[in-house]
Amino acid sequence: MNGQWLEINKDDQSTFSGYLSLPPTGKGPGIILIQEIFGVNEHIQQVADQYAMDGYVVFAPDVFWRQEQKVTLGYDEVSFKKGLELYNHCNMQTARDDLIKAVNFLRQRSEVTHKIASIGYCMGGLLSYMVGAENAVDAAICYYPGGIDQQLSTASEVNLPLLFHFAEKDQYIDDKAVKTVTKTFAKKSNAWVLTYPNVDHGFNCWSRSMYNQEAASLARGRTLEFLSIFLNK
Repeated sequence: MNGQWLEINKDDQSTFSGYLSLPPTGKGPGIILIQEIFGVNEHIQQVADQYAMDGYVVFAPDVFWRQEQKVTLGYDEVSFKKGLELYNHCNMQTARDDLIKAVNFLRQRSEVTHKIASIGYCMGGLLSYMVGAENAVDAAICYYPGGIDQQLSTASEVNLPLLFHFAEKDQYIDDKAVKTVTKTFAKKSNAWVLTYPNVDHGFNCWSRSMYNQEAASLARGRTLEFLSIFLNK
């Protein structure tokens, strides 16, 4: 794949980086791919490459750069503790603003020929929604977004297309939170809240024990359909 790390200049002259993956044609609609607590690791880079093969220009920004640059953790217990520590010291509003900067960076690239969506997982799912709520992207997709029920105070003003993927047996997101999200967006014609039965948090990640091929492929198909509709208008 045509993947590489690129730096983004911040207004205060500081920089952070992200992994850019280009499609075989070299151009297409854009995706901001937002990491889990494990950083822009091998799995996230592979997911970026996967969507690039579908024709998208994919950029995965380094969310934790203010704490530690280019975090690439695995999925063992030690890595989980390290990722959780980084997450607990991450200011989500600042991370959102950094991601908006990354969106603007991607929009300025000649390879991006259409609109841009955000796709995020867990922590990244929440950030995908937060970036969408600021109208920084044209559509937002959120995989098992932890804490999403605490970020809905301005949901009535959010009008971009939204797609939520939740796990029925999620050990980190309870059923009450999912019902809150479902109720909040029930009357919006361009928002879909989908729940996958008998799977756990992280079901999309093939590097984790909770990976579920059936749910992951179904969610991916729905995501691709959603992207094809809302990024090419």
